[in-house]
Amino acid sequence: MTSEPTGIESIAITGLILAGGRGSRMGTVDKGLQSFRGMPMALHVLHRLQPQVDDVLINANQNLAAYEAFGLQVWPDAMTGFAGPLAGLQTGLMHCETPLLVTAPCDSPFMPTDLVARLLQGLQAEDADVAMAVTGDGATLQPHPVFCLLKTMLLPHLSTYLQEGGRKIDAWFASLAVARVHFDDEAAFRNINTLEELRLLDAR
Repeated sequence: MTSEPTGIESIAITGLILAGGRGSRMGTVDKGLQSFRGMPMALHVLHRLQPQVDDVLINANQNLAAYEAFGLQVWPDAMTGFAGPLAGLQTGLMHCETPLLVTAPCDSPFMPTDLVARLLQGLQAEDADVAMAVTGDGATLQPHPVFCLLKTMLLPHLSTYLQEGGRKIDAWFASLAVARVHFDDEAAFRNINTLEELRLLDAR
């Protein structure tokens, strides 16, 4: 794991790449396996995330063997029916062996290389349950809830929320102490949702 900023307590962290969606806006293809600048998008995310953490897991619900070829443990949702990112988060927490878990989506190949250190700093400074990346300010403040660092001990709380029918990540976060960590580079959190976006960015 990379060195943390001065004054920040070092702690073991597992990374989770969220690749469990249907890819509906991309024509129901597996987004993480779509080629971008010569390799799958999820592999771009892995190359940026892996140096920042102690271990990496992948949450995927299809093409498991293709993701296992990255050399990582791959876990499908414990819940059935493509229940959304919180189902993937629950699965990650179930298999996380460190006190903290950090998440990143498989379709964000530009994610910051200092994401984890800065989220950890925010989590510890505010003694929060979750640290979440945000960009912009004022009326343009944009939260990025799938870029978050959270305590593994939140698993029972999340499981109860899901069992009661909750599916929205914002609503679950509203029940927790959340540290909002500001990043200046909004483009770093860009996710690629359509094949047209993928083609345009790939050509640049």
